[in-house]
Amino acid sequence: MALWLCKQEPSCYSYDDLERDGSTVWDGVSNALARKHLRTMRVGERVLFYHTGKEKAVVGEMVVSGEPRPDPKSDDEHAVVVEFKPVRKFPAAVTLAEIKADKSLANWDLVRISRLSVVPVTEAQWQRVAKLAEGKGRKGG
Repeated sequence: MALWLCKQEPSCYSYDDLERDGSTVWDGVSNALARKHLRTMRVGERVLFYHTGKEKAVVGEMVVSGEPRPDPKSDDEHAVVVEFKPVRKFPAAVTLAEIKADKSLANWDLVRISRLSVVPVTEAQWQRVAKLAEGKGRKGG
């Protein structure tokens, strides 16, 4: 199963909103590569939730709970949506600055293609982010 990261401006929709709602339909993705990634997602795949804007941090984990499908609210025939459910909010957010400073994460598309809103995650990247979120591997953590 693949692993993913999806970005969202927390003032638009935050991880706390996802927990409150119990699930969400992820829509509004316009970049062709990001849409391609959404189309390949399968139920049960794990997804990191990343807050953009001022926060710039991985804040939690969600899971794909509904197969990709055309966006019923869009006139764009290429628009796609995916349903997610919350799994857990991380004890500590993992900031983009921490990610950029970590040599093991330097080649991640999150860093290399910063405008992309849906990014694949390797198992090693996922494990490193999870370790940082638990406070392990941080200076003083």
